[in-house]
Amino acid sequence: MSGIHPFRVLRAKPLWIANGVITGVLALLFTVFYVGANIDPVDHMRNLPVGLVNADKGATVGGKQVNLGARITESIKKSAATGDKIDWKVMDEKEMNEELGKGKLYGALVVPADFTSATTALTSAATTGAPTRPTLTVLTNQSAGSVGSSLARTATTQAAESASLQVGKELTSQGGTGEAKLPAAARVLLADPAAVTVEDGHPLDSHSGLGLTAFYYALVLVVCGMLSANVISGQVDHALGYTHNDMGPLRLHRPLIRATRVQTLAIAATLMAGLSLLMGSLVMAGAVGLMGMHAAHLPLLWLYSVCTIAVSGIGALTLLAVFGTPGMLVVTLVFIGMAVPTANATTPIQALPGFYRFLAEFEPLRQITGGIRSILYYDAQADAGLTRGWVMMAVGLAAAALFGFGVTGWYDRKGLHRIPAETEPEKTAAPA
Repeated sequence: MSGIHPFRVLRAKPLWIANGVITGVLALLFTVFYVGANIDPVDHMRNLPVGLVNADKGATVGGKQVNLGARITESIKKSAATGDKIDWKVMDEKEMNEELGKGKLYGALVVPADFTSATTALTSAATTGAPTRPTLTVLTNQSAGSVGSSLARTATTQAAESASLQVGKELTSQGGTGEAKLPAAARVLLADPAAVTVEDGHPLDSHSGLGLTAFYYALVLVVCGMLSANVISGQVDHALGYTHNDMGPLRLHRPLIRATRVQTLAIAATLMAGLSLLMGSLVMAGAVGLMGMHAAHLPLLWLYSVCTIAVSGIGALTLLAVFGTPGMLVVTLVFIGMAVPTANATTPIQALPGFYRFLAEFEPLRQITGGIRSILYYDAQADAGLTRGWVMMAVGLAAAALFGFGVTGWYDRKGLHRIPAETEPEKTAAPA
């Protein structure tokens, strides 16, 4: 016994400095990752993919074939109003539905088949008092992300309204139907002839969290892997006798079983792989069975869930084995701090600053969310994110194995062995 009161350690400057640096850096990094990524998505938005469909069949006006839909889509495509914020993708209705059904479009603008005929008919219908306004349809896609869908809806609605004004300007200046020859009420109608309607382009089940269940489900899987890695790492150390295990007021200790760092990591990874079967099953049972989350392809969802927890957990175990105690901070930053803002779930990748887009290319949560989204919303289509999810999961597992066993093997070869905990209390020397 030293006779020094425990609270005297608070006088030690290194204790304050070390913990202040660690906690301060952690607070700053989380602020940068979370707040910085989402502070101005509209300004950072670049090339948000939105469909542009002209289904207009045209009409004969004054002996000439006219297609106002083609004029609209062409003017929107060339318009400088949206700059490089929107990537207008001209396509037909079939292709648009396929792209919406894979989450590759955040929305679309559709010019209907009768747009030209309904629009030109306004010049005569306006005088008879029975006008029927043509429509431009804005489609949203919450399954691709609620924020991205909202951004696309705003931009597409503005484009549709501008197109309607442009068409109205052309109508009121046509020969034979000049503005001066039309009644005042007709001129008001023709100045903005098209009604803009908003519809859901890829409807989801009501138990799909407005398109966010895939993200939260994926986040649960990653958190399970990350936290269980911390638990398993500590329990393996206790089982080998390298650390004590405090259970409430009791301190338990096992006899030392000497193991290399490689062996310790292999034991922990095996335990993680086995327990991921249990955790993956319980996550799916809780989400689908207990909470009523809408889901299809349940066997595939179960397999993907198990593999996600296993790979995330083994990746976290690798960082813990390589970095030791600071490893949990690295795990938190990699799997949560940098992952959540770049998951392409809340804010789309196209609305993030460049640095965060770079992180999104390899951050695990984005890849996992894409696979879950494909299973839950897009009928498990391979090119809707599922293939990328499987491939990146395999790459992550291979990288973790090479990094983890490579570095711990180097530790073992250099003789950087772990120091076992004392198995017996220090004995007091007998008096002479």
